[in-house]
Amino acid sequence: MQYKVEIVIDLPRKKMVEVFENADNLSKWQPTFLGIEHVDGIEHTKGAKSSLRYKQGKGEMKMIETILVYNLPDEFSCTYEAKGVLNINKNFFYAVGDKTRWVTDTDFQFTSLPMKLMGMLLPFMFKSQTNQMMQNFKTFAETGETSKS
Repeated sequence: MQYKVEIVIDLPRKKMVEVFENADNLSKWQPTFLGIEHVDGIEHTKGAKSSLRYKQGKGEMKMIETILVYNLPDEFSCTYEAKGVLNINKNFFYAVGDKTRWVTDTDFQFTSLPMKLMGMLLPFMFKSQTNQMMQNFKTFAETGETSKS
């Protein structure tokens, strides 16, 4: 399942990317974020891997992020692997005057039957979640307001 989402952030690209690449900010715009741990490779380079943890219901979801392209301020692309799913996520940042246009191109590949069914029956849910996270980021980057879970 592939889709593209974009949003305009009311910040110059350099400032917007500084906020985006700061891991300390993740919990401020991703309300279910619990933590990140670098596990392999050289941080901020192609092939680097990190383990991310998110609250999911009463439990926890873990995923592995692998950097494919780290070419900021232009592009940050990576994969996220979790139980039953591989998400290939390409992010592009364009200067538009004193604002930034963030475009994310997402490809979900489902590797388990339950996730394949979810992707077939509820595809809007994935795009909606991406839209919400990008809106959360916009709000935080522009105003400093954090997202609530």
